[in-house]
Formats: sequence, C-alpha cells, structure tokens
Amino acid sequence: MATATVASSNRITGARRWWVLVAVIVTMFFSSMDQTVVSTAMPVIIGDLKGFSLYAWVFSAYMMASAVTVPIYGKLSDVYGRKPFYVLGLIVFMIGSVISGQAHTMMELILARAGQGIGAGAMMSMPRATIGDIFNPRERGRWMGVMGAVFGLASIIGPSLGGWITDTLGWQWVFYINLPIAAIALVLVLVFMPTIRTEHRAKADYVGSVILVVGLLAVLLGFTWAGSQYPWGSWQILSLFAAGVLILTGFVLYERRAEDPIIAPELFKNEIFTSATIVGLLVAMGLFGTLMFLPLYVQGVLGMSATGSGEILTPMMLSFIAGSIVGGQLLTRTGHYRLQAMVAAVIMVLGMFLLTRMNISTTWGTVVLNMIVLGLGVGSLMPLLNVAVQNAFPYKIMGMVNATQQFVSSLGGVIAAPILGSILADSFARELPKHLPPTLRTLIAHLPAAARSQLQDPQTLTSAAAQQAIAAKFSAFGAEGTKLYHQFIHAVHVSLSMGISSLFWVGVGFAVCAFIGTLFLKEMHLQQDDYYSENPE
Repeated sequence: MATATVASSNRITGARRWWVLVAVIVTMFFSSMDQTVVSTAMPVIIGDLKGFSLYAWVFSAYMMASAVTVPIYGKLSDVYGRKPFYVLGLIVFMIGSVISGQAHTMMELILARAGQGIGAGAMMSMPRATIGDIFNPRERGRWMGVMGAVFGLASIIGPSLGGWITDTLGWQWVFYINLPIAAIALVLVLVFMPTIRTEHRAKADYVGSVILVVGLLAVLLGFTWAGSQYPWGSWQILSLFAAGVLILTGFVLYERRAEDPIIAPELFKNEIFTSATIVGLLVAMGLFGTLMFLPLYVQGVLGMSATGSGEILTPMMLSFIAGSIVGGQLLTRTGHYRLQAMVAAVIMVLGMFLLTRMNISTTWGTVVLNMIVLGLGVGSLMPLLNVAVQNAFPYKIMGMVNATQQFVSSLGGVIAAPILGSILADSFARELPKHLPPTLRTLIAHLPAAARSQLQDPQTLTSAAAQQAIAAKFSAFGAEGTKLYHQFIHAVHVSLSMGISSLFWVGVGFAVCAFIGTLFLKEMHLQQDDYYSENPE
C-alpha cells in the first residue's frame, strides 16, 4: 500500500491522486448529506428534547460555525498543506457527531452542532482546493462537475435515509451514521495525502479571525432573529446590523495591514474573482429559497403528504447532477466558460420564472418539469464558477481563493432564509383576509390574539396535526362549521400559493442579477499542462 510522502507543494501526482480523489468524494458526500439527514429527524428530536423555540438554532449554529472557519482553513492549508486540516476537520466533526447523538437537551445539541460546524468548515473548503491539487485547470471542469453531482446525490439520498434511520434506529443514529464514513475518509487522507514540507511559516491571524467571527455573528444573528424573534425595524435588529457593519468594516481595514490576512482584500481586485463570487452568492440565495419553500408549496398548497413534499426535490437534484456532469465535460472540452455561464444563467432565470406561474391548480407533472429546468441551469453554472476562479490565480494561494469563494456562497443561504421567511409571513398575513368569507373573517377577528396569530402562521397551518385540531374546533358548529373549515383551508391554500409565488419572484430577481453578473465574467482560457499527470516516481 502507498504511504503518504513529504512534498514541497500541495500538488498530487501519479496513481496516488486517484486515492486522494476517492477521499475527497467520500468527504464531500457525507458532509453534504449531513444537513438533509438531520432535517428529516428534527421533528422527532424536538419531540424528545422539548425545544421548539430553539429549532432554528440547530441549523444556524452549524452554518455559522462552518461559514466563519472556511476562510481560516483555506488560508492555512496553502502553507501547511491540506492534510492536517482534513484530519482536524474530520476528527472534530466526528466528535461533534458523537456529542450530538448523546445530547439530552436542545442547548447541548446546539453546542454540539456548532462543534460539528467547526469540523465541517474544513470539509467545505478543502475538496475544491484538492481538485486543483490533482488536476490542471482544463481538467478541473470535468471533476468540478463530478463534485456537483456528488452534492446532488447526497441531497437526494439524505431525506430518505434520515427518515429510515429515525424510524428504525432512533434519531441519535442520524449523527452516529457519520462515524464509519468519516473514518474511511480519515484513513484515506492519512495514507495517501502528502505531508507538506515548507520553509515558510504563516502567522495565524488570530486578531483578524476574532474580528471576523464577531462581526459575522452580529449580522447572522440579525438575519436569524429578524421577522421571528423581533420585527425587522426593531432596535435589537437594527443594532445587530449596525454593529456587524461597523465590525466588518474594521475587519477590512485591519486585513489591509495584516501580514498574513485570513481574507486578502486584493482578491476582490481581480475581475474574474469578484464577478464569479457575486454570481455564486446570488445563485446560492436563489437556490436556497427554492430548496426551503418548494416542499412547503407541495404540502401546503397541493395538499401532498410530508413524505411527498420531501421527495419533491428529487427531480431538481437529478437534473442538477446531469447539468453538473454535462457542463463539466463541455468546460473541459472547450476550455471556455463565459458563454456557458451566460446560457446556464438564462436557463436558471427560466426555471425560476416557471416556478412563479405555479398556483393552487398546478399539476404534479408541471412542478417536476419546472424543477428540472431550474436544476439544469444551476447544476451547469455552479461548478463553472469554481473553475473560473481557480484558473485566475497562482496555484500557491488556491486554498485561500477557494475558501473565500465558498465563504461568500455559504453566507447566501444564511442571509436568504430569514429574508424570504419574513416575505412569506407578511404576504400570507396580507392575502388571507382577502380570501376568507365575511362570516369567517368576523369570527377570526374576535378570537384571542394567540389563537389569531396561530391561524396566520403558514408553516404551522400546513401540518396535518394542526389542520386536524382546527377541523375539530370547527366541527363544534355542526355542518356549517365543516363548511367554514373547508372555506378556511381553501383560503389558506390560495394565500400560501400567492405568498410562495412572491418568493419565487424574489428568486427570479436573484437569477436575473446572476445573469447580469455573468456578462461581466471575464474570459480567461483554461490552461492545460502535463504537470499533474506526471508520475513522481
């Protein structure tokens, strides 16, 4: 068996690169699948740990911890090699998984998920850079497409696997299932990935890291709490945003003078990096909104079961996989990416526009067709952006470049979720009274504030348990009550359909802006050399 060698750079050549590629694919697969597996188990977890008010923090803690550590891992891996940070990330993630499975309270689970996120930061930043270590710029298109396909496959398998594990083994095993897969990846990394010998020693930018974490935490807390815990215009939310902006401005000023900055401001002076990063942010925001609210549309408007609503994303992910693979092959064969980026963005715009046309009478087949179009556009665009950015910078800073791009893209999902959730809540509350018959509108107006608020929460109203409870209350009025209940549910479906349609229009805005961004994406022919194919022996 091959053993890890000592090298002077991160480049990986010879037969060993294929084993490293396997490690990258395994790592990316289970780290991508983790979120969807946990999402499926969350209702059961909340029932056991009794912490519905802290529901969002199980995801927010993970996303925040991973987002803020991505650029730190990326910067240091350029100097000390990918291997130590793969190892650190996998071990921390495994420890976080064990503690998550042992959690007895929601707060313990949230802290454990934050620990998982710290480990996941390495697994989010390392794979793209490692593809650059193995393949030359021209070849990367094909393999970035494969990475996109791995993400799509994980998103398909995750919900079903999470449901099966929760029902048969218990929710704790959605965390324990990570351990054997992570162990395989850890062995592959230890055996086949080279240890880097370097004379240069990077000074860890601890001050910059702390400033970045504090500033991001303020902004992310603002977006997380806005519209749910506090109104958007409240002093609490405005104070968080103001503090975050001030602190992050200080971070930028500090990084300009730092000897070894975590995020180098000069990266954004590169036109390709700036354009590709902005396009990636917009794509992430549009895609996250789709992934988050399509199941709600299928369950709350079309009336399908929770299982059916979870499976609705499968067609989009299958077309995402197809788009990633075909787009990657085209990129490798042509060596050009600008035209392909524009075409992919147009397909994404079309897909988002088709979603806005869905209403209460839309058929299942139409939903599937619309999602296939969207998946093809996004799938062929995202890997392309990674290749364009890698091709625009010297190899020696690839880790930092990839990590910064991934960091900005990760923020897109965190920022989009509360904004879109607030838009949905406002739209639903505005539309519902318009579609209620006068009798029902008067009846609801005289309910206590708490009950009235519950009847205006679209996420609550779509659950089967909530609808059964509401039906029981209406049944107290006899046959007239049953009629009123059906009128109420119809009004809910129509109002929810209009609210989600408004979200998809926001997605169209993101997609159009992404297309405009591709117009500014400077073409730089993808280079092809033989270095990566050389056998070091």
